[in-house]
Formats: sequence, C-alpha cells, structure tokens
Amino acid sequence: MPEVAVLNTEGAEVGKINLAPEIFEVEPNESVVHAAVIAHLAKIRRGTADTKVRSEVSGGGAKPWRQKGTGRARQGSIRAPHWRHGGVVFGPHPRDYDLDMPKKVRRLAMCSALSAKLAEGGIKIVEDIKLDEISTKKMVEILDALDGAGKTMLVLAEPDETIIKSARNIPSVAVRISPSISVYDILNADTLIFTKAALAKLQEAQIK
Repeated sequence: MPEVAVLNTEGAEVGKINLAPEIFEVEPNESVVHAAVIAHLAKIRRGTADTKVRSEVSGGGAKPWRQKGTGRARQGSIRAPHWRHGGVVFGPHPRDYDLDMPKKVRRLAMCSALSAKLAEGGIKIVEDIKLDEISTKKMVEILDALDGAGKTMLVLAEPDETIIKSARNIPSVAVRISPSISVYDILNADTLIFTKAALAKLQEAQIK
C-alpha cells in the first residue's frame, strides 16, 4: 500500500497517508490512457464548423438562361455547387465529436495515469489550503513551499473562489475540483497537489 507524506502550507510534513493500491499501484496501460486522452480532446471540440448547401445560399432563384437554343450547357440555378458562390457539397456541419468509453475502461485509464504520476513523484498531499483574502502572492508562496515545480494542478474538494482567483493569474497553475479531473489534466501537469479532502473524494469515486 503506497504511503505519502501529508504537508502543511509551509511545506512541513505533518503526517502520513495511505493511498488505495487499486488506484495508485496499477500497472499503467498506455493504450487505454491514449484512448482516454483522445476521447477528452474530442469531447471539448466545439464542432461548430458549418457550410451552406445550395438551398441555404442566397440568390439563384431564377433560371440563368433558357433551356435550349443558347449553345451553352443547361443550368437551373447559379447557386449550384459548380458555380462560384454556389452551395458546398459534403462540407462540414455542426456535430458532436464525443467518443464513448466504457466505465471500466475510463476507470483503468484514470488509475493508470495516477499510478504513473505517483511513481515519478509528481503527487503531493497537503492537509488543507485556506486563504483569508484573494492574494496571488500568497498563493505563489504556498506553491513554492510545496515545491510545485513546472505545470501544477491544484485539486480541491469544493470550489473556493478565494483560492481559484488567487491562482488564476499564475500561468503554470490550474485549479480543478475533485473528482472531476481528467486523464488529460493529470498528464498535462508536472505536479498534482491534492488536499486531503480532495484525495478522499477521488478515491471514493474511483473505488465505487
């Protein structure tokens, strides 16, 4: 059973906590993790690209010239696809790019990502984070004390506007609410900092 230190906001160790081995001691499955990342990127894709078919292009109501006798090819509308400014054939239209993944596969991907991140020393547990007022300077001091190197993802148990607003001006820091973190979030961060409450909620959600 993996055991990690619990830190306070000054970076001092105040205890130990045991992590669930079925979440943090899993043999990483790279193909499943890759599939989860692709599914996440597909889900956040807006899919708003749109083109007009010939029935949506303005104009072209009248037949451009008579059917016979002109020596030219017969035409019914100047908004046909082969005309300039005509409708588009087989163009993109708004759609949903979501990819479905079975619940067990999503869980395996999450556990694989967390296990890999723990193995490389990228997970830290803090007892709690409280700020009396919005202060980016104070947040930077806390992250420095916790050795939040590189891209850092701070995971909270509940939304806290003071913490969120204190961290939002720090380019390398993202704040997420447990357990709604994604495999992409985990892989995109160099360091994950969980509060004890956030860790408990994550483990409870994954073990169900």
